[in-house]
Amino acid sequence: MSATIFPSLCRTGSRLLCLLPLCICLVFTHLRPAAAESVVEVPMLAAIQSNQLGVFEVLLLRWDHQPTPSPIMLQWQGGNVKPGQTNLGSMVLALQYALEHTPTVNHTGTISVIGIAYAATGTDGPSAGGVMTVGFAALLKGEQIRRGIAMTGTISKDGTIGPVGGIPDKIRAAAREGYRTILIPQGQRDDPHWNLPRLAFELNVDIKEVSTVDEAYHLMTGGTLD
Repeated sequence: MSATIFPSLCRTGSRLLCLLPLCICLVFTHLRPAAAESVVEVPMLAAIQSNQLGVFEVLLLRWDHQPTPSPIMLQWQGGNVKPGQTNLGSMVLALQYALEHTPTVNHTGTISVIGIAYAATGTDGPSAGGVMTVGFAALLKGEQIRRGIAMTGTISKDGTIGPVGGIPDKIRAAAREGYRTILIPQGQRDDPHWNLPRLAFELNVDIKEVSTVDEAYHLMTGGTLD
């Protein structure tokens, strides 16, 4: 399914992105808590290239299950993570893929995203696209991401997980937070510049390669996508 992303302004002056034909709106605002909601915690890994520092972040995804708005709306609700334009583009693509692969779910209401970082960051990039897709799909399906597993990798429209940089720094950041399984894009474990098998041994972590969102979703939740 093709889509067009374009900037616009709503009546209140809030900044938003609309994704057609799904009509996903990414809004920067603060909304009141909903009466009935689901929450999924998404572990994210980032690397700051200037100082080769790996950073562990968490996205809290909250869905209010209301009959309106319809179609579903996506809003950034705050936190201490400041999303860049590339982050936002990956987030919209991730939700689009999740919606397309949960056809039996009633796609209405509002999904709020709260970003939490354990260190001050100004990171941007598409490398969290894969794990955001897993998170949105889990939220819509009523499932949870397993504890102790994190992921890095871009997302393509066909669900392919693409290569990323800074993997050793991201693995170290995950290990510092107690994560023992890290998913990375297919083909990057044996990169001669990184020696990831040795790093995995030193940190006592299990590094697994994935090539698609479906693979990642199964490993991270135990479930399957439609």
